[in-house]
Amino acid sequence: MRERVQPLDHLLGSQWNIHDPEFVRLVRPLQQEVKDRGLWACHLGPELGGRGYGQLKLALMNEKFGMSRFGPIVFGAQAPDTGNSEILAHYGTPEQKKLWLEPLLANDVVSCFAMTEPQGGADPLQIRSTAVRDGDDWVINGEKWFASEAATAAFYLMMVQTDAEAENPYRRMSIFIVPADTPGIEILRMYGFYGEPEDTHAHLRLTDVRVPAENMLGEPGDGFVVAQTRLGGGRMHHAMRTLAQATRAFEMMCERAVSRTTKGEQLAAKQMVQEKIADSWVQLRQFRLLILETAWLADQGNDWKAIRKNVSAVKATMPGVLHDIASRALQIHGSLGISHEMPFAEWVINSFHIGLADGPTEVHKVVVAREVLKAVEPAKEMFPDYLRHKETARARELYGA
Repeated sequence: MRERVQPLDHLLGSQWNIHDPEFVRLVRPLQQEVKDRGLWACHLGPELGGRGYGQLKLALMNEKFGMSRFGPIVFGAQAPDTGNSEILAHYGTPEQKKLWLEPLLANDVVSCFAMTEPQGGADPLQIRSTAVRDGDDWVINGEKWFASEAATAAFYLMMVQTDAEAENPYRRMSIFIVPADTPGIEILRMYGFYGEPEDTHAHLRLTDVRVPAENMLGEPGDGFVVAQTRLGGGRMHHAMRTLAQATRAFEMMCERAVSRTTKGEQLAAKQMVQEKIADSWVQLRQFRLLILETAWLADQGNDWKAIRKNVSAVKATMPGVLHDIASRALQIHGSLGISHEMPFAEWVINSFHIGLADGPTEVHKVVVAREVLKAVEPAKEMFPDYLRHKETARARELYGA
């Protein structure tokens, strides 16, 4: 990773531009080496070309290859393709798997997940894009916002409204496989983030986009169920890669602290620097253990919904860990830390990005609180049963005191 993959961050642009001659020259040999070692696409089972290592081992792997922008794609575990491949693996027909999943797993193509819309943001119930049945086809109209890797994707997994009158609002949506070259798809504008080499998220307009009925994943109204197949794992994978990034910032911070001197002593001897290092180490360990526990739980039942509290806790913790550690590393590096020679400012900005992607931090904190409170019974009387005088009375009765 350090010697052969991390250098790619300084030589190549977007890691999703897989047809760039330099990508082919530099990345393809590394991918083949990973495949030869049996480490390719480890998030999937052997029947799909992976190793079936499960979430725990995948977390430990991401801790290493997440230190580079190109690490995930070298190992066949890059977003959004990992989540999209899981959807296709679970809900795709044999024909869909042959046509879309196999080339995606081989990294012969990249994909896009198009769910968010301009008016809805993090609320999927506000999706207004529609698909109307017309003979053997569905015709899609609407707009999509921040569609990831839309410009380079061979196909989109697109959530749209198929039954606006369904009594259960979570049965109104369906997901379709939409080839990127389908007539009627227009990229209005590409958006990027500070520190990214290229703009990778699109504002799409969909005008009479016609797709065959067999391109639906699952049954009509299954959109939310299908989407959860990718969102739980996707949030965990983001966290694993964020842990790697925060760890790298911590390592750089520590090296700077023992390398730089001021007023006759190392920065490492300054108590306020020591505080930053101690706080960062504690945050890293807490976050790492939270990820590993959640990954282990996922492996026990393979049911993301059953551990949604844990997944949301990971997602809500993630932005703050990266923000705090990258900010401290920047501060300890002084003027050099804020310069283009260092990645810290990009990582601070990225902490806000990951606090919004796959659901904002506020939403996930609400999920955690709701799940915790589901198991709590209210007090039977006006005053709680744990008042000290009540507990004392019960203790005396128990022991005859």
